[in-house]
Amino acid sequence: MVRYTQGHKEESRARIVDAAGRGFRSHGYGGIGVDGLAREAGVTHGGFYGHFSSKAEAFKAAVVSGLQSLRAGVEAVRAEQGKHWIGAFVAFYMGPKRTCTLADACTLPSLSAEIERSDPAIREAYQAELQGVMESIAAGLPGGSDSERTAQAWVLLSLLAGGVTLARAVPDPAIAEQIATAVQRAATMLAEGK
Repeated sequence: MVRYTQGHKEESRARIVDAAGRGFRSHGYGGIGVDGLAREAGVTHGGFYGHFSSKAEAFKAAVVSGLQSLRAGVEAVRAEQGKHWIGAFVAFYMGPKRTCTLADACTLPSLSAEIERSDPAIREAYQAELQGVMESIAAGLPGGSDSERTAQAWVLLSLLAGGVTLARAVPDPAIAEQIATAVQRAATMLAEGK
């Protein structure tokens, strides 16, 4: 029997979580099963169950990972861009993140509707991670009280996620670009307090 190190197990689990996230974002929760998730991760059915007891557990892990990635992205752009981070973040979110493949899309617009139909444990995990994303955004907003920055952060997140959702849904690239441009302008003005 081959024994794997803890690092190998963690790496394997991370690869499965990443693959599960791509699968769920591409096909939706109901559109992919354990076999498809395992195939996407390059593991056997048994290998999948060696890390997760169910598809729902893998979904929860993928959602948490996706929102943690969003938070890390916000914090990285804040650190890199300084006080002008909002414009750079909004441009990235409404540009490359909006036009990438659905498998590589942000968890927020691509899986929120799925989470709404999920069990309470998944919804609680989503809420906790979403709260962290909001706090990272609020911490980088200029001026105002804590409650005002919190409200602005919620509006900004909602505007971006909704804008991406609408722009991805329309078949006409010109209309998708109109949506993205309008959302980008509104999000930047909101964040700058104009």
